Amino acid sequence: QVQLVESGGGLVQAGGSLRLSCAASRSIFSLNVMGWYRQAPGKQREEVATISNGGSTNYADSVKGRFTISRNNAKNTVYLQMNSLKPEDTAVYYCWALRGYWGQGTQVTVSS
Repeated sequence: QVQLVESGGGLVQAGGSLRLSCAASRSIFSLNVMGWYRQAPGKQREEVATISNGGSTNYADSVKGRFTISRNNAKNTVYLQMNSLKPEDTAVYYCWALRGYWGQGTQVTVSS
């Protein structure tokens, strides 16, 4: 079992930046692929970005060029750097790990 705890969400104006962190209760190396999902009100949860142990990344088309996912295995932490934020990025952001582990979510609100 592993606990994932997100932090770094908040309220930001359009064009601004936020950095989300996801701290795991044990080694993330063993979890292999980790990522971020988001869910906006009235919408389904969607994948935002994923990263493997080897550093391979994937991004949703809607965030490519604006968001960057990274990981620090020594700190058991995954990050999501979000730049040029748009109101449509407003959602609860969830950390995810392979095998179906989820964090509790952190709210990101982008005002226009």
